[in-house]
Amino acid sequence: MCLKSCELVAKTIKGEKTKRTPIYGWVSGNLWHEITEAYGSVNAFEDHYEFDCAHIFGGPGCFDEVEIAKVRENGEELTPDILLDIPLRSPDNMEEYKGIIDALKYYKDDRGRFCYMQTPGFFENYNGVFGIENHLCYLILYKEEIKELYRRQSIWNAKFAENVLDLGVDMVHISDDWGSQRDLMFSPKLWWELIYPNMKYVVDKVHAKGGFASLHSDGCIMPIVDGLVDIGFDVIHPWQETAGMSYDVYLDKYQDKFAILGGLCVQSTIGFGDYERLESEIRRVFNLLKGKRWIFCTTHFVQKHCTIEELSFAYDLIYKLSHEM
Repeated sequence: MCLKSCELVAKTIKGEKTKRTPIYGWVSGNLWHEITEAYGSVNAFEDHYEFDCAHIFGGPGCFDEVEIAKVRENGEELTPDILLDIPLRSPDNMEEYKGIIDALKYYKDDRGRFCYMQTPGFFENYNGVFGIENHLCYLILYKEEIKELYRRQSIWNAKFAENVLDLGVDMVHISDDWGSQRDLMFSPKLWWELIYPNMKYVVDKVHAKGGFASLHSDGCIMPIVDGLVDIGFDVIHPWQETAGMSYDVYLDKYQDKFAILGGLCVQSTIGFGDYERLESEIRRVFNLLKGKRWIFCTTHFVQKHCTIEELSFAYDLIYKLSHEM
């Protein structure tokens, strides 16, 4: 009997044997118009290729943008000590979850897909408030204040995660970019001190509710992968080869620890008009990871320079390979 997508993805994450590779892709961010012209809608594209996952966004924001705007209007630098005086918004206003409820009905109830919910991390989340350059400086200049900001954020994140899991979300997907192309953007010591305990708190809460937890972080995060294992992440996205993260290392050391969501690199593979190389790379990754704890996905949003013809070519092949025994 064929598994529903939701069951297929859950079994894949847990390392159980399945008859095919789940497929997904971050395709709509830059190509919404092109996909809509060619297929009628992004939803129609996803239906055409029988995507197994749905990536859901929405819900309440955590920052009080009105109060933050007042600080900026007064000409003050929004430093961590000032931000600590502005409480986070409540994650419990259920009226703000209506979009999530509607998405779950469409993707999970009607189509049987595995649904994962975008949620904020810590470093990435505060980059939007401080700016990344300032934030990197504040990790040193305001370490205690940053520690407290992250701590209270972890409480907010955990409650938000519990709320969406109660609504029926299958996995909480925490987005927290830490990597550059060659290394972390800050020291592993700072990661262990400032991020690890807060991330562990959130993931423990997710698991206590019976949900899966996944991490998105671009770039090279090899120096702290063992920490991600200790935190208990079930899925890592994207495991970026172009940032020095070899699939051989994953297969040798980590395939019994967590699953990978990824496989189609938007930085080096799709969107360059080289169909021969595109096919070769897709086949290479399938040969390496098929049958493992792997959900096929793009490493990030497919970029604007990718044509709809190339996107369709890629997913025709992906669909074929994912269903081959």
